[in-house]
Amino acid sequence: MNNANHHPGEELLATYSAASLPMSHALCISTHIEHCHECAKKAKRLNLVGSELMQQLKSALPSSAFKKSLFDNIDELSNKQEKADEKVELKVNNTRVPHCLTQFVTGDYAELDWKRVSPDIHSYELCRDSNGEKVELLKIKAGGTSSTHTHMGDEYTVILEGSFSDEDGVYGQGDFMLRDSSHQHTPVATQDRECICLVVTEAPIQLTGIFGRLLNPLIRRSYT
Repeated sequence: MNNANHHPGEELLATYSAASLPMSHALCISTHIEHCHECAKKAKRLNLVGSELMQQLKSALPSSAFKKSLFDNIDELSNKQEKADEKVELKVNNTRVPHCLTQFVTGDYAELDWKRVSPDIHSYELCRDSNGEKVELLKIKAGGTSSTHTHMGDEYTVILEGSFSDEDGVYGQGDFMLRDSSHQHTPVATQDRECICLVVTEAPIQLTGIFGRLLNPLIRRSYT
């Protein structure tokens, strides 16, 4: 576990601990926590606080229908957990892919069917959340750069391998970033190795500049 330098805020961690985040956002926090000892400790403390608060609630006798629904859900979750555990066992020797992503990446990153986005960038879509957000991996070649852009919605990013820099700083493995429509940046991967990121976007990026504006309609169509 690394010591990441950029972390989700306290409020975001608390919402994650309360299981109130959308799946896509929770996936980013889980990935960051696998790399960050500091946030792992904070999440554990928040879970303990939540457990204490739950114990202080007055108990009530559940209805028969509620109990039946509860036990049905427990059986279903147990079956899902058994299948998930089987996948984790298969991945135990693969130290590159975080455990929370092994449901999507069953091999190595190099084995994925990457889609070329630009000469420097390739992408691989993992899934779409129920709220329509895109969950994908982005790979920037060593020394590669992304076009300068803003965002039409929130963008969550966690670096899985390598590092990149932009106008705000340098980001390495495990670092967490949250960008919105107020940010404009130009990510550039370091020269020594390619950079792979987990990225969740509410909406497509918006390229700046005259040439970029011509491409934006194509980017919006490809997002959907």
